[in-house]
Amino acid sequence: MPGDRFVVLGLARARSPWFGDVARWAMSAVIPADFVKCVSVDELTARLGSARAFSALLLDGGLPGADRDLVHRCRRSGCPVIVVDDGRGGRDWHALGAASVMQPDFDRRRLLDALTAHAVPVRDGSLLWLDRPATMAGTPVGALATVCGTGGTGASTVAIALAQGLASRYAVVLADLCRRAEQAMLHDARDVVPGVQELVEAHRGGQPSADEVRATTFNVGERGYDLLLGLRRARYWSTLRPHAFEAALRSLRDAYAAVVADVDGDFEGEATGGSIDVEERNTMTRLAARDADVVFAVGVPGLKGVHSLVRLLEELREHGVEPRRVVPVVNRALRKPATRNALVGAVGELTSTRFAPPLLLPVRRVDDALRDGVALPAPLPQLLLDAFHKVVARAGAGTPAPVATPERVQPGSLGVWSPEAVL
Repeated sequence: MPGDRFVVLGLARARSPWFGDVARWAMSAVIPADFVKCVSVDELTARLGSARAFSALLLDGGLPGADRDLVHRCRRSGCPVIVVDDGRGGRDWHALGAASVMQPDFDRRRLLDALTAHAVPVRDGSLLWLDRPATMAGTPVGALATVCGTGGTGASTVAIALAQGLASRYAVVLADLCRRAEQAMLHDARDVVPGVQELVEAHRGGQPSADEVRATTFNVGERGYDLLLGLRRARYWSTLRPHAFEAALRSLRDAYAAVVADVDGDFEGEATGGSIDVEERNTMTRLAARDADVVFAVGVPGLKGVHSLVRLLEELREHGVEPRRVVPVVNRALRKPATRNALVGAVGELTSTRFAPPLLLPVRRVDDALRDGVALPAPLPQLLLDAFHKVVARAGAGTPAPVATPERVQPGSLGVWSPEAVL
């Protein structure tokens, strides 16, 4: 269409020869494109969030900030990424979401071919071009069971018991995804590396194989599962980029038949609290709960215990977890039938949404088993295994089609009128 041109963003290291070549081609109208140079990732992000439409990004593959999260951010804004890389870094850019990869000595014909194949020209005065990006990977193979709970409920030991139960039938990894990770202490781990930090970092710029993913875990022979250690300090959550972590979790599910995720009970995000920093701090918990096949919400008996469990169930529902995928758990429940019935009735009465009746776990000498490094006592692993299978079977037996509901629009997500468009 007359008047349509490619509007190309560029981000590269200083004095990259191809960067200057593209600028000269654009200035002399040798190629039908406008070239917008960016000097930093922050400037690139700001431009992507503006009202202007962009056809593609030319990205230097050798930049320190060039990783999976940056590529995903561009694709989510409808801006495909063309990576300029000589291949010496060994990264599979297509696996990271790049639309195309070119050698640094490309000519203008090669650039135009890439733009024609992967980018869309921008009409003069157009608004922000929005597109829903394609998925970057298929459905993971392994099941995901997420265990969450507030402090003092024994959620971490419930996760251990569940992993032990699943390990009697499947290849299982127990992933410590809590911000204040304690599985290393509970397993008396002598080493603190590798762990989730190393696994996520490996996914920032690559796609490790299943063997490489399994190499970041430790085998717990007495209980039959592998263990992925968590953060070494709670403040290290800031080193985990959200999309790299999402890819790491997907790789765990591809490498194991089942993944048991031990997470916190905080699901707050930007939509509820208004802070993107809080959402990124809770990345591991939010994604593990969102993608889980089964979520075990753990509480304890007593007035405060029931109150905390009900609040946790409501927060899971607000986070978008379907009640049919949630198993409420009351840990260390007493044997008296009247007390157990009262617990079940109280949880059912206080929740605004209908959840399954709580699974009551009896008191057992769990601390002794953890201290001695042996298998957790029966019937805890079997009870959790049976609950897991029941939810999976219920979810897989003829799930009804979802009912279309209105979707809340976040302010600013639809773009704004640019001054050029108004004129």
